[in-house]
Amino acid sequence: MTTLTQRAQSSEFKLLATPLVLFLLVFLGFPAVVNLVYSLSEVSFETLRQPRLTGFSNFVSVWSDGAFWRATWFSLRFGLLTALLECALGLFLAIFLSPLIEKRSWLLAILMLPLMVAPALVGLMYRLVLHEFVGPVPYYLWAYFGASFSFLGPGSAFWMLIVVETLQWTPFALLLFYMAYQAIPTDVVEAAAMDGTNRLERLWYIELPLMLPTIAVALLIRFIDGFRVFDNVYVLTGSGPGGSTASLSIYIYEAFFKQGAIGKAVAASVILFVVSFAVLYGLNAFAGRRKGAAR
Repeated sequence: MTTLTQRAQSSEFKLLATPLVLFLLVFLGFPAVVNLVYSLSEVSFETLRQPRLTGFSNFVSVWSDGAFWRATWFSLRFGLLTALLECALGLFLAIFLSPLIEKRSWLLAILMLPLMVAPALVGLMYRLVLHEFVGPVPYYLWAYFGASFSFLGPGSAFWMLIVVETLQWTPFALLLFYMAYQAIPTDVVEAAAMDGTNRLERLWYIELPLMLPTIAVALLIRFIDGFRVFDNVYVLTGSGPGGSTASLSIYIYEAFFKQGAIGKAVAASVILFVVSFAVLYGLNAFAGRRKGAAR
């Protein structure tokens, strides 16, 4: 009986998994193979159909390129800082505004409005508002306070980008944390209140630990999104002076379209893919071990 059940489960798994496997092969497998070939070849727009294999020269070129490491360092800092700021602000707002949102749920729709705007349009809007020569904010700072400040200059562009990214994506964290906060069992909180715990103790020892899986997921999602940022940064500052605001996505874009170094650009994307896969695999394995230990 057990063997028959196992066979039925195996057949059911194969039936359900087949569409997913076909999807991955068609939409991811073929492009991945093509990218791997291009990363090992000397190729241009004229020779896309006939790349000439050159081994690992493209990877060596990327690995020895200082601009690649500057872009990697920018993406790491940007992704980490924006993830921490967005999740911290989102968690605070979710808990602080929870009583108000419960009474007036339409406020949540208003708070989600920044998510409805394309990042490129947000970048364009802030570029116009903060432009050193024609932007209204620098103009009024000079007119009323006599202060001349370059928001998108070499010394402040990175932090301005952090602010813009945080303002747009904090509502995403707010939504996740608000839903997690509302899902906390009320009987657990009420029992803790009856035991004499104050509001801060309930938050620290009961509510936050129950929300911890959601916080971890939100941090990971926002870090990934910040690490691969392209559109709003490119619209606001491009690669910046001396490549100071070039993310890895911008580095790959410029190598591909501006320099015509297709093999180099694809090699950089392959390195990024391999590192990202290794990190995600490691995190998944770590979570699996913790889950097994908890059992």
